[in-house]
Amino acid sequence: MHTIIHPQPTRHRSRPVEAPAPFRQPSYDCRELPAAVKLTVYIPGVDAAGVEIEARGPDLIVTARKQQVVRVNWQALHLEASQRDYRLRLRLGLGLDYAALSAELHEGVLTLMLPKRQAPAARWRHVA
Repeated sequence: MHTIIHPQPTRHRSRPVEAPAPFRQPSYDCRELPAAVKLTVYIPGVDAAGVEIEARGPDLIVTARKQQVVRVNWQALHLEASQRDYRLRLRLGLGLDYAALSAELHEGVLTLMLPKRQAPAARWRHVA
């Protein structure tokens, strides 16, 4: 006598495969000075043409793209993560003058100086 056994559906908890993020966050150091905020961002392998600095309201976004070089003898060696571009998003607030920002890139170290906005002179109203 033949027995038909229906296979049970497998109940694997498979995790969805996520694509690697196109950017990675660089290391940085942020220091508050009396008249400015100094931001140092470490972006090795990036030249000045690959750096974009954008201010959106209270946020500062620094995007640094590496120069993509494809070698003749290219082989995948799981180096994709280390070769990704950099993106840093910081909420620094509205008390900085983003239009007067100054930037300098030297050997993979990006230094940004963000001057603080001058507080408007307080207007006192004299009540007699």
